[in-house]
Amino acid sequence: MNMSFKKIIAGVTVVAVVAMNMAVVNAAVIGTGSVTGSGAFDSSINWDDAFPGTASGSVTGIIVTASVAPTLTMEISTGSLALGVLSATTATASLSIEVGTNANNGVVVTAQSANGGLTSTTASGIINNDAGTITDGVVESYKFLSATGAVSDSTVAGYTITGLQNTEVNTTAAHVIYTTNKPEDFTGVNDIAFDVTSSIDLMTPAAANYTDTLTFTVTGNF
Repeated sequence: MNMSFKKIIAGVTVVAVVAMNMAVVNAAVIGTGSVTGSGAFDSSINWDDAFPGTASGSVTGIIVTASVAPTLTMEISTGSLALGVLSATTATASLSIEVGTNANNGVVVTAQSANGGLTSTTASGIINNDAGTITDGVVESYKFLSATGAVSDSTVAGYTITGLQNTEVNTTAAHVIYTTNKPEDFTGVNDIAFDVTSSIDLMTPAAANYTDTLTFTVTGNF
């Protein structure tokens, strides 16, 4: 073997060794896992330096976001409550209320009298128990009563109902008649049975047009 041929072989051997060494040093990281426009998620993709072999890498920290729109519904069964001809015996008129919401902390429902009792445009005085700020010297009764429906329409753990009432109405303040602490479905199963009751005294002025206007307000605690 002449000297020139030996030099060629030696040169090829050196090149092969250098190439192998470069492969061992540089081939382990063969790419990058990244998120477009952000360097914060970059991570290396590593090869196991084998044929056949595998390369793997991961990008962690990708955030999934979503939202749920708030809902709040209240349905009242009737637009009028007729007590009829009043007497010393208590008269009752009723309606029902259904509430549905996804409010995390439930709802509050209030009932409010516009007059603080029953009033007439033709007779003086007001029908209430005369214990509030609106009085006429004649003690009668005018009440709000509320009770829960027969079946709860919430399956949320820890769901409770409070705020039920049996109270004389003699001011225009709002009265809490229903309070919950969790979401509840809107199923058509009534949540609140609400009554207005009244009885009068012999001195209550006669009139055919005693009225009061009620406002029911539902507030969702999201």
